[in-house]
Amino acid sequence: MSMMDKLKNMLKGHEDQTSKGVDKAGDAIDDRTQGKYQGQVDKGQDALKDRLGDQDRGQQPPRA
Repeated sequence: MSMMDKLKNMLKGHEDQTSKGVDKAGDAIDDRTQGKYQGQVDKGQDALKDRLGDQDRGQQPPRA
């Protein structure tokens, strides 16, 4: 069992909290870097949410 599978099992049923945590971490990185890497951080957030099976994705506007 891979590490990602273990994480998915731990976070199952807590998709809202997971999504909020990923967003909060990305915001903290943007604050620390003064937005210099915002595009890369956004892509990383999207990829992580996709891997963790974020159910809230359909309600957010698409990112450019």
